[in-house]
Amino acid sequence: MTLKQLENLVEVDQDFTDDAYGTYYDKRSIEQLLNYGIIILDKPPGPTSHETVAWAKRILKLPKIGHSGTLDPQVSGVLPLGLGEATKALGILLLGPKEYHALGRIHSLPSKEKLNEIIEMFRGEIFQKPPQRSAVVRQTRSRHIYEFEVLEQKERLLLTRILCESGTYIRKLYYDIGEILGPGATMIELRRTRVDQFRETDGLVTMHELANAFAIWEETKDASRLMGMIKPVEYAFSELKSVVIRDSAVDALCHGAQLAIPGILRISQNLKSGDIVGVYTQKGEVVALATATMSEEEIRDATKGYAFETKRIIMAPNTYPKKWRTKPTSPKDKPTGN
Repeated sequence: MTLKQLENLVEVDQDFTDDAYGTYYDKRSIEQLLNYGIIILDKPPGPTSHETVAWAKRILKLPKIGHSGTLDPQVSGVLPLGLGEATKALGILLLGPKEYHALGRIHSLPSKEKLNEIIEMFRGEIFQKPPQRSAVVRQTRSRHIYEFEVLEQKERLLLTRILCESGTYIRKLYYDIGEILGPGATMIELRRTRVDQFRETDGLVTMHELANAFAIWEETKDASRLMGMIKPVEYAFSELKSVVIRDSAVDALCHGAQLAIPGILRISQNLKSGDIVGVYTQKGEVVALATATMSEEEIRDATKGYAFETKRIIMAPNTYPKKWRTKPTSPKDKPTGN
């Protein structure tokens, strides 16, 4: 849980946390980070995203690594990798925007005014049909372009920056611009520079750097370089609202229970029903992804009832001790804070 998230929490109740269970999210060992960590990789042009993940598995000797947001083989840039249990958190990054820097060639030479007019047409909501060589069904769908600007132009070459909704095809964007121009346009090179809150400017990790850092750890037991490349999984949730729960509620959630009022200690300010939230232990460890079914005011006034609906469990079961009754009539009857 980030400092920004902590500052925006309001207290509902108080409790202590037992240091015998769990680990403060920013105090994890290298072994723990390799199961609850995220690497912001600088994918090289050439391999597919799946091949890149396979390489990372061999380098780190891990059975489970996943990626967020597939990049075409020739596209480079930001590719978040989730290690171990952190693979369950990668889907949340698809909710945020993505930024690309694209180099393309237009097959005519319009005036600056005409080019700006066409670029303006592609800001806001647009409609796209995925290209033939795509992994999704080829149906026309809407996507949002938040920002679209020409950074540099040299005759028919254009360098552009696009901030867009996940699932936007930049190559198709250039093709459509060419259709309006008449003679056509072609994307030459593409680099992704942002996935949600993870930006290229924050520092990316290359495959060579990762392999070197892991080898140093294996040979010398010095994990400092490798630890500097792995972010706690909680960073993936830093843009979401938060709820902090009792130790006694943690394992119940990990076994499928819904979060009831007695298990809640702190919540984000101005929480509304329907908000997506990260559920955390008192040590800042993410337990689950959930949707609020009550607002902040309703939670503060209530003494019972279910305030959040669990959508995705991140923490492995049995990390915290079991403190819920053993024979609930249904999963929703499991108490999570009594």
